[in-house]
Amino acid sequence: MSNSVGLLALVASWAVYAVIHSLLASHWVKRRLAARCPQCLSGYRLFYNLLALGLLPVPLWLTFSLPGEPLWQWQGALAWLANGLALAAALGFVYSLRFYDGSGFLGLRQLREGHRELGEPEGLCISPLHRWVRHPWYTLGLVILWTRDMNAPLLVTALVITAYFALGSRLEERKLLAQYGEAYARYRAAVPGLLPRPWRRLSAAQAAELERQGRQAG
Repeated sequence: MSNSVGLLALVASWAVYAVIHSLLASHWVKRRLAARCPQCLSGYRLFYNLLALGLLPVPLWLTFSLPGEPLWQWQGALAWLANGLALAAALGFVYSLRFYDGSGFLGLRQLREGHRELGEPEGLCISPLHRWVRHPWYTLGLVILWTRDMNAPLLVTALVITAYFALGSRLEERKLLAQYGEAYARYRAAVPGLLPRPWRRLSAAQAAELERQGRQAG
């Protein structure tokens, strides 16, 4: 396989992953499943997560198996900075897990409780990291992604994932607006999506008030 063909295959594999991932997350698919097999909704989140994991090996294998000369490599003080940022992002991810319902995120809670609603069972949750950006996991992932040494396959993967995070976050927010209404609209107006800006953040009291409004709407 020539390098150009390999890179095209890499883009195609990520594109297929993104389309399937976004389509299955949409309310359009869930509504049709609810009409045909409502009892299947309780296991849908778990199925969705397992499928997402099952589709990852192909693009990841292409990313790390395709040859490519280094495009840039962090050295000296920049390497310390890049690795420090990546470590901080990884620790931020671990810290954020304290504020998620792990069972609900995986889909085990929905399966156990027979949840058959289109929306998520948990209410609007604005964690400390959510007070700075609306999609902290995407932000942390991008920090880790862009602080690595790059060759052509890794750069293609970084660009595709960045584009998908930007587009996917917008698609995700349509569902959140539908579920939480004005509370999420106010949250979205106050907090940036992926890039934190110190002058646009919520206080703990403001976040708690929006969570209360979200529970009433959801």
